[in-house]
Amino acid sequence: MAKRTTKAVSGASDTNSVGIHDQKLHRGTGGELHQFAGDGHDVLTTAQGGPVADDQNSLRIGPRGPLVVDDFHFREKIFHFDHERIPERVVHARGYGAHGFFETYESLSDITRADVFQRAGEKTPVFVRFSTVAGSKGSFDLARDVRGFAVKMYTKEGNWDLVGNNIPVFFIQDAIRFPDMVHAVKPEPDRGFPQAQSAHDNFWDFISLTPESMHMIMWVMSDRAIPRSFRFMEGFGVHTFRFVNAEDKSTFVKFHWKPKLGLQSVAWNEAVKINGADPDYHRRDLWQSIQSGNFPEWELSVQLFDQGFADSFDFDVLDPTKIIPEEVLPVRPIGRLVLDRMPDNFFAETEQVAFMTQNVPPGIDFSNDPLLQGRNFSYLDTQLKRLGGPNFTHLPINAPKCPFQHFQQDGHMAMRNPVGRVNYQPNSFGEGPRESPSRGYRHFPAEEQGTKSRLRPESFADHYSQARQFYISQTGAEQRHIAMALTFELSKVETPAIRERMVSHLMNIDETLATTVAQKLGFKSMPKPADAAMPTRQDLEPSPALSIVERGPKRFEGRKLGILVTDGVDAKLLKSLTSAITKAKAVVEIVAPKVGGVTASDGSLIVAHHMIDGGPSVLFDAVALLASHQAIEDLVKEAAARDFVADAFQHCKFIGYDQSALPLLDKAGIASALDEGTVELSEAKDIAGFVEELGKLRVWGREPSVKLGKASPPIA
Repeated sequence: MAKRTTKAVSGASDTNSVGIHDQKLHRGTGGELHQFAGDGHDVLTTAQGGPVADDQNSLRIGPRGPLVVDDFHFREKIFHFDHERIPERVVHARGYGAHGFFETYESLSDITRADVFQRAGEKTPVFVRFSTVAGSKGSFDLARDVRGFAVKMYTKEGNWDLVGNNIPVFFIQDAIRFPDMVHAVKPEPDRGFPQAQSAHDNFWDFISLTPESMHMIMWVMSDRAIPRSFRFMEGFGVHTFRFVNAEDKSTFVKFHWKPKLGLQSVAWNEAVKINGADPDYHRRDLWQSIQSGNFPEWELSVQLFDQGFADSFDFDVLDPTKIIPEEVLPVRPIGRLVLDRMPDNFFAETEQVAFMTQNVPPGIDFSNDPLLQGRNFSYLDTQLKRLGGPNFTHLPINAPKCPFQHFQQDGHMAMRNPVGRVNYQPNSFGEGPRESPSRGYRHFPAEEQGTKSRLRPESFADHYSQARQFYISQTGAEQRHIAMALTFELSKVETPAIRERMVSHLMNIDETLATTVAQKLGFKSMPKPADAAMPTRQDLEPSPALSIVERGPKRFEGRKLGILVTDGVDAKLLKSLTSAITKAKAVVEIVAPKVGGVTASDGSLIVAHHMIDGGPSVLFDAVALLASHQAIEDLVKEAAARDFVADAFQHCKFIGYDQSALPLLDKAGIASALDEGTVELSEAKDIAGFVEELGKLRVWGREPSVKLGKASPPIA
């Protein structure tokens, strides 16, 4: 990709400085703030004591070229970071996985020689691991966080690990900054908290000093960071990769996993309560879905482009903090992923599975994305530390399912070794495997040139334009959620200068957003916009594909309705509602005053899935209230029953009810606020309309009246 003309800039060359917290911070051309020695600060060194000139940019050939092996500082820094903890993963520690298959839609032999894409209808075994990033193994599922979406395909030409996230961009542009980013978001080292939360000084201090993170921050503060379940979230390969065909022709590719059930998230207040009611909510959802035969499914879609598109696109396709909007370059579905089997043993499979970005079959190659290059270098170290030695590929979950043979031997926990006399090649005994120029992996012969130095290309320097584009692509409700998330997170930051610095960055993204957050934080005046290496572009059009609501599924399939019932419940109405929900390919769970269930109007026993105290409405996508006049008087005395209704209403869920449940609506304080999302179910014929309404998932028009209230006056 050397054709793109860019001006190389060193992050350490700019002498523009700004004093913050009595530190001298120098701003690079890319907008990042570098802390240099001086004013009483010690010089940063390697572990061997050597002074470091640049801690922000890895060493590579040319500003947009590949990482070089002799970058000893990056090697040492990432090596130590990879080995910080055992045996839990440093990041993505809390994960859950499942087996399944990938089915190819059509042959892609014209653009890639990868065997997995050669034959339409062929199924390839896969293992998928979903995860949170910041929390420890024992943290809760509904943290506001990035979700890992890692897929291991056991292809006929070796394992392919597509190690991605549910967000298509990342916090940093260069892997050398990864240890600092993770250190900042993890529990503060002097106190060991907060756990699985970014709402603290260290994280926001790092972010406020790292303008390249602003696009990612918009995603993490959006509803994308609190998904309803793994089944309702997208996955992305994040980086630009290459497809390479049999003639060694390269096509650039970005990978997208699209959930067949559509996208869905939860409200923040809802997430907090789910974590208390069921910290294993995402795990339980995946387990129950697969065990019941409702197999989750995604389509693998790709954005394909050539060098000409890469050169003409508004942003650098090697920059991992940028996307190519789907409206600019549509996605093309090329296969489907189905998860249909849970692991036999959680530790042996989900915990011991080892994903590495460098695991690619012939026909898939890398770009010079500096974050991807660093990940390729780093992941082998991680597996060596976590799994105890070089033979982690001997574990069944990591072993390829195609024939394999090599001369690697011995080491910790070796389960296979060469048999016979020869354990090397070349040898004159005619034994053992040999390389194959025709079938073996061939790297794309890209031409690279440039000075070997620590550089960040000028084409990486626009940190605000796509952040703005993401924000203006959201619906009004989604924009409110971003503002509320930023307000909550920054309200936990104790250092005023950090809060002010963050708002100054928001001024470059959207002034209304910045003002809203500043008002909620109690600012007396607005700060100046942060210095920007490049001005924010105002001409980027909204991308509806970035909005969960705009691309909603319009159906209730795969969701869950919680029905609160009492003794004497109308048996016919309950049966009709249950039947309609089942027909819509959704799930019904019964909530009752006692877990033993209730006796319906026809004398039948209705077994409950939850008692009211253990089945709050936050566990469901919508609720229905079916009671009896005789039992409702006792139910309204239950605080948990009142909360069940009040929370469902506050979280903008659809609520179905029969006449006998009106006293409960009244006690919950919403009888006078009934809206289009509260549907009376007086008889069976009302149910069809209710189920159709459920396809909208939420009643976001209700939210301003139940959450935000009136807007504050503007700040001068």
